[in-house]
Amino acid sequence: MEGAETAARPGARVRAEQGESARRGEQPPLVRSARRVTRSVLIHSGMPTYWARMLPGFLIVGAQRCGTTSLTRTLSRHPAVFSPVVQGEVHYFDISYQRGIAWYRSHFPLLARARRAARRAAAPPVTFESSPYYMFHPLAPERINRDLPGVKLLVLLRDPVERTYSAHTHESELGFETEPYERALELESSRLEGEAERIMADPTYYSHSHQHHAYRARGQYIEQIERMEQIFGRERMHVVDSGDFFIDPEPVYRGVLEFLGLPGDSRAEFKRHNARPRSSPMPESVRDELDRHYRPYDDRLAAWLGREPSWRRPQ
Repeated sequence: MEGAETAARPGARVRAEQGESARRGEQPPLVRSARRVTRSVLIHSGMPTYWARMLPGFLIVGAQRCGTTSLTRTLSRHPAVFSPVVQGEVHYFDISYQRGIAWYRSHFPLLARARRAARRAAAPPVTFESSPYYMFHPLAPERINRDLPGVKLLVLLRDPVERTYSAHTHESELGFETEPYERALELESSRLEGEAERIMADPTYYSHSHQHHAYRARGQYIEQIERMEQIFGRERMHVVDSGDFFIDPEPVYRGVLEFLGLPGDSRAEFKRHNARPRSSPMPESVRDELDRHYRPYDDRLAAWLGREPSWRRPQ
């Protein structure tokens, strides 16, 4: 009866959707729609002055569900760091590249305004953005290197087994995934088969599964890190272990600021953002299989880092 009554009353249906979104930790549909409209207006209003706007000095390129939102919020509080004028992930170098550099620059602050605001920081202003698909997209790193020469990259990593489950929860709640977790893992190979090659062959091609269904592949971090190292060089990359960041954030954050050439920030706040509750624990059989799958990739990652990642250290 409750479902039938909700379906018969549009206002009740909207309120029900809003309540369900709130329970899942999402923005209600009406809020998301309003944000999209506001975002579009802000972008278009910035287009006439794109030439006077900043370009990023650094990017958070991924990985998805590894604490990128939390680090973004912390960095945004630094007096010399300026976020995009439009909230949310920009996704220019992966799925919006055809929009052009003027569209991209319209997302960022006016340079003159940022310089005035950053005077008290005793450091030149810098802007950035965070789009966690950049690290995995087959064309994004080369595009970034071509259009933003000298840009620095922040890479966040977490336990890849846990990341698969977190990513599935995230994609399901956003409506991009309809299959249960174990079935989605089974389907991943067939869903992704040939998709990276299609993107490489046709830069205008968009793959929904490559962006939203790569649960296992996105956790093979070393493959993506080595590819970016070939393009950018190791000196322009800084890896943040989110396990360390959430347990003891201050030294990790100091390392980030040192890499970026920014002064210390006494106002820094460390809060965990965008975490999603789980309806049930990961099945142990799936965890064991994924542990075996990721072992060789994590071995190579540990060699690249010169240390064991947090998820492989004794607890």
